[in-house]
Amino acid sequence: MEALTDLWQWLWNWIAWLAVVFFGFMPFLLRILALVAIPEQQKNRYAHSWLLLVFFFPTIGWLLYLLLGSPKLNAQRRAQQQYMDEVIAARVKEVEQRPELAAYFAPKFPDHYAGVVRLNEKLGGLPTFGGNHIELLPDYMGALRRIAERIDGAQRYVHVQYFMFADDESGSLVVDALLRAQARGVKTRVLVDHIGNFSFNRPLIKRLTEGGVEWRYMLPFSLFQRQWNRPDLRNHRKIVVIDGEVGFTGSQNAINDTYNQRSTIKQGIYYEEVVAEISGPVVLQLQAVFATDWFAETGVLLSSSDFPELTSPLYMAGEMLAQVSPSGPGHETANNLKLFIALVHEAREQVAIITPYFVPDSPLLTAMQIAAQRGVKVTLIVSGVADQFLVSRAQWSYYEDLLMAGVEIREVDPPVILHAKNMTIDDSIVVIGSSNMDMRSFELNLEVTTIWYSADAVAKMRVIEASYIARSKPVSLEEWRQRPFGRRFVENIARLFASLV
Repeated sequence: MEALTDLWQWLWNWIAWLAVVFFGFMPFLLRILALVAIPEQQKNRYAHSWLLLVFFFPTIGWLLYLLLGSPKLNAQRRAQQQYMDEVIAARVKEVEQRPELAAYFAPKFPDHYAGVVRLNEKLGGLPTFGGNHIELLPDYMGALRRIAERIDGAQRYVHVQYFMFADDESGSLVVDALLRAQARGVKTRVLVDHIGNFSFNRPLIKRLTEGGVEWRYMLPFSLFQRQWNRPDLRNHRKIVVIDGEVGFTGSQNAINDTYNQRSTIKQGIYYEEVVAEISGPVVLQLQAVFATDWFAETGVLLSSSDFPELTSPLYMAGEMLAQVSPSGPGHETANNLKLFIALVHEAREQVAIITPYFVPDSPLLTAMQIAAQRGVKVTLIVSGVADQFLVSRAQWSYYEDLLMAGVEIREVDPPVILHAKNMTIDDSIVVIGSSNMDMRSFELNLEVTTIWYSADAVAKMRVIEASYIARSKPVSLEEWRQRPFGRRFVENIARLFASLV
């Protein structure tokens, strides 16, 4: 009996010692380890946010960091991106050496934008092409009907890529058109983000499969099928390419304008978007981005030698200069962020930014402040109602800094969620694509951006900007400073974790 008592006492001492280590010493050790490891891995970009999380919640913070800490895709997918970059670069070099296509590589733009053009070509690997045309479609259902109409006119192939794609009243316009195209012998391929479309997958996939449309999930996540990607790294691109002659991109998903969310339906909230209908040789750059993602998900290279329907000669559709810039965690740098910063710094007269989510990196915030202080009219157009709690609070925390520098902030009247993602620089450049102005789009999402060096394109976008401004209210610095302390406190806490939202 005494031996048993001694054994129990020994076990209890060990349990108590382990408890002291785990609950006392271990959190301290985890915090010290974080100070060494996290800044080294993050290069101080997001280190402060992760360090705060580990400081307050050591065990949970480290588990989340190990799961989500790296903002890059896995090594295999980065290798696929590099391979496709090399394939595209070889194709571009081949095209540039053809004398009959010299007219497409004769850019005419203000000299002070030459550096921006070179930067974007270096980042995305895609050159500036002439001979393009753009139409902007701000009408939600009108844009989807136009896409369906163009698909109905397809002769050879249709490629569709969406972050969110639902077989609902709106998305079914595109689904039905795809099924009609497939039925008449047009080759159809669809990419849809797995987690971003999780709530709408089954009905969509069932119809596509039954109709013979070839489809794949982008960045699929399944522990049981050994499909492992970081769940917060998503493919956020929106691309439609038809016969290599017509393309669509922008902010809009193929889904109802309420995004089928109970909260938005209950409040009467709906989303406004802008879609670009593109024709000309730059459509083939959208096709190159689609082909890169298709290769990543299937291992199949969509080359014209293996798929004759993809043969698409270059042709002039207008006089606009344009280029496409892909970005995301498969690339070594934040391509879209660098582009946005460079454009703001180059602006001489005015900058207008339209975005649903504004959580800037420090260099972008500084670029906007400097531009305003050197006399450039800088306007930030956002929604007056929020659909994401933490992101909106982080966004609001930047308003005072911007307003003090002279940036004009305008909030579009509810019940609209302004989901468009556009930028205009002077009377020379329009940017339109899938990228928000937040850290998620800069680092964690695969995005696609088109850049138009055209006064005509700017004029078209300015009409849309004016419609937003007419339905908006300016944010006053004096009134903003009078918001309650509790609200400012929440905003500042959200800002501390802005790199992680």
